[in-house]
Amino acid sequence: MATFNVVVADPAEGTAHAVEIEGQDANRFIGREIGDEVDGGAVGLTGCTLEITGGSDEAGRPMRPGVAGSGLDDVLATGGVGYNPDRDGERRRISVRGREVSDATVQINVKVVETGEQSVAELLSEGEESEDDE
Repeated sequence: MATFNVVVADPAEGTAHAVEIEGQDANRFIGREIGDEVDGGAVGLTGCTLEITGGSDEAGRPMRPGVAGSGLDDVLATGGVGYNPDRDGERRRISVRGREVSDATVQINVKVVETGEQSVAELLSEGEESEDDE
């Protein structure tokens, strides 16, 4: 059974919230790729639409949009996700994950594309209060 730590970025507020999901909610993300849109109900954001922007695996290797599939790949990077060169023209071979979410993915980064009637902070704080009541 898949378990993900989903980091939800809210560009309107400039904040980010971490939500842990498992089970059927987590299965909604399996097989999706960077750039795909997902219903926010999977993370407790009813009425919102989320866009997958990236993620990482258990070793911290980032998902890279230019790599197909969900497996590991060694790419010669000049910059971008997973590598920041110190000088112009510098390149380095780095190990990255593909753009598809799989069981090996531990963290998924998403951003809110469309909001519902309530703000993201209100929806996520309601979920936290109900967990404390149990």
